[in-house]
Amino acid sequence: MAGAVTVPAKGTRGSAGRGARSATDHPRSPHETDRPLRVAVVGGGPGGLYAAALLKRLDPHRQVTVWERNAPDDTFGFGVVLSDETLGGIEHADAVVYAALKKDFVRWDDIEIVHRGTRHTSQGHGFAALGRHRLLEILHERCHALGVELRFRTEAPDPVLLAETHDLVVAADGVHSTTREAYRDAFRPTLTGHRCRYIWLAADFALDAFRFEIAETEHGVMQLHGYPYSRPSPGHVSASRSAGPQGRSASTVIVEMREEVWRAAGFDDMDEGESVDRCAKIFADALGGRPLRSDKSTWTTFRTVVNERWSHGNTVLVGDAAHTAHFSIGSGTKLAVEDALALAACLEEQPTLTQALTAYEEERRPVVASTQRAARASLEWFEDLSRYLDQPPRQFAFNLLTRSRRVTHENLRLRDARFTGSVEREFGCPPGTPPMFTPFRLRGLTLRNRVVVSPMDMYSATDGVPGDFHLVHLGARALGGAGLVMTEMVCVSEQGRITPGCAGLYTGRQGEAWKRITDFVHARAPGTAIGVQLGHSGRKGSTRLMWEGMDEPLPDGNWPLVAASALPYKPGGQTPRALSRAQLTDVREQFTAAAARAARAGFDLLELHCAHGYLLSGFLSPLTNHRTDAYGGSPQKRLRFPLEVFDAVRAVWPEDRPMTVRVSATDWAEGGTSPEEAVAIARAFAAHGADALDVSTGQVVAEERPRFGRSYQTPYADRVRHEAGVPVIAVGAISSWDDVNSLILAGRTDLCALARPHLYDPHWTLHAAAEQGYEGPGAVWPAPYRAGSRRPVTGRTDAPKPRLTLHGPRQDV
Repeated sequence: MAGAVTVPAKGTRGSAGRGARSATDHPRSPHETDRPLRVAVVGGGPGGLYAAALLKRLDPHRQVTVWERNAPDDTFGFGVVLSDETLGGIEHADAVVYAALKKDFVRWDDIEIVHRGTRHTSQGHGFAALGRHRLLEILHERCHALGVELRFRTEAPDPVLLAETHDLVVAADGVHSTTREAYRDAFRPTLTGHRCRYIWLAADFALDAFRFEIAETEHGVMQLHGYPYSRPSPGHVSASRSAGPQGRSASTVIVEMREEVWRAAGFDDMDEGESVDRCAKIFADALGGRPLRSDKSTWTTFRTVVNERWSHGNTVLVGDAAHTAHFSIGSGTKLAVEDALALAACLEEQPTLTQALTAYEEERRPVVASTQRAARASLEWFEDLSRYLDQPPRQFAFNLLTRSRRVTHENLRLRDARFTGSVEREFGCPPGTPPMFTPFRLRGLTLRNRVVVSPMDMYSATDGVPGDFHLVHLGARALGGAGLVMTEMVCVSEQGRITPGCAGLYTGRQGEAWKRITDFVHARAPGTAIGVQLGHSGRKGSTRLMWEGMDEPLPDGNWPLVAASALPYKPGGQTPRALSRAQLTDVREQFTAAAARAARAGFDLLELHCAHGYLLSGFLSPLTNHRTDAYGGSPQKRLRFPLEVFDAVRAVWPEDRPMTVRVSATDWAEGGTSPEEAVAIARAFAAHGADALDVSTGQVVAEERPRFGRSYQTPYADRVRHEAGVPVIAVGAISSWDDVNSLILAGRTDLCALARPHLYDPHWTLHAAAEQGYEGPGAVWPAPYRAGSRRPVTGRTDAPKPRLTLHGPRQDV
């Protein structure tokens, strides 16, 4: 073909058809009978080239062809970053490629953050980068040496034709994959656009570190991401144009900003040269007044690609065709190379192609999902950068470094104790005190640490009366060291129960039973506060105990339900009656009566439950409130009844004791509560006297589609805290003390509520203190338990250590 660069495939078969064999082919074992021999690779980026090289190296009999529409020396972007983990995989899979990469890598340890004229440096991070063009050269050379056929300036044949004429088709054709689109119904892709514009540029000098610089302009906030990728040794002149003119040192520079800032600054009307010059002027300090250069660079918006399936028949997706992750965590090339490694390994390990492609997806999908969660968190942090500009300088830097939740307080402390210590001092941590063990004040209540035992329904009451189980359950967690222990949702009426096993505060007997528990906590766990969460089930009531069928109607003995609107929670469930004006008054009085009993019972804090689709939450969400009266319609009208209840409860709740409100900041469903509305809801409750917002998400409608993951709800608390200006409690898959320290120190939350970790370990907070070597007022062991405040020794520890361990020739990596 015109323009094609072809390399004869040594030892490959002719074109006698799939599965044909020549007399000179080596015999293949039964295990190999279904291994693909004719392989088509669509796309000549790092993922496609590395997959081709590996597949050919593992089986020289394979005929591997790569189609790439661009010329061999065409590339987009400048430097690429690979982690030590990825490099280790390359080293074990192909020492030739690893050795070539090693010669050209630029390594550095520091991250610099420049904001409002102040530069903060964090050390010990460990990066490696090289020019993208050089990376492709190395992979081209390896493919040539192995006998891979490379067809440049050539569009790949139709995906259906490739699948018919090859044993395996590897689609590495990027974010705009034509292969993926050809089989859209099979792969079922979702492409999500985002709110920032960015442009890839380069500077012809080597930055000393990975640098983030913030520019606050008259048009809005802009940011620079920069890192070195070429730093030739003295006297060396590189043949690669990616190292800059005459082989000089070079750095990648990415400039990013919100779409509205980009337009306000006039970039939408500038040509390439004007954009490059303007960026160089805006970030003149970072560049030392040097110019920037481009390579057909254009402003673009990032798109997150997710596919429900990664293979169809004998066609499989790798790299950006299968998934994308935002450049701010440097993961695109890394993921593509790791895909290639995993695909090649699975094809070797599995007896059939179908099993191999299934194993490949099963291996890679959780890794990619985790990376995409981290990348999305990082992407959204930069989209909302202006939210954090007024943070104290060191806290801002710490917040940026921990934005993806992959870098945490503890590993930053291990990498750079000096930097982390300076952040802690600025925050106000006493010497030797982790952030989670600093006190926090709400009205007249001072919590000795930032840990909350989250409300958890136990479904173990009889006639709404908490018994011995509740005493032991809540008492154990109070002895376990948390600053605040919350009850489950305590129902304000018999009709307002979720299940027959729910606890209540609608009778005097129930109030007396709760006082027994609060008295125990105050006497036996001094310094621990205990709070009550008041709520009404609304349309989610009259259901079975959780372990008998969560949200499933009772088989018998049902009671009538009431709600904002006559909408059942689940198909086939009971339809509630829409509350009348008179009934609204009755419900409000039930809340105030329960609050008065809670005060007499000795609770230190009261939380009003306006989340998770229960009665008050049902008024807030447009998905569950279809009223046409004064309590439905606009967000302000939907807020009216929850605020009336809050005001009535606040009026009877002691002035010196704090009140919090739990809200669902998103319904995880189209047309539900938006993040902007959640901030408005928080502002409204704060204006009425709420001391903090407990920011949760979802459980409002049965058809929700949450994005689960570690700390997945904390960004909503973060937004409420900064935009509504009210203290917040973060919840949602926070499971480690390292996460708690990270979230507190970054200023994303004031308190952290943990549920399941406290079911696993009632003494979670005390153990967190012991594991961090902390002894102080933030975590006091009860006198009878002090002997257990040191981790027990397990197993023999005095065995002699090996004098010498041999791992083969030493290689510096």
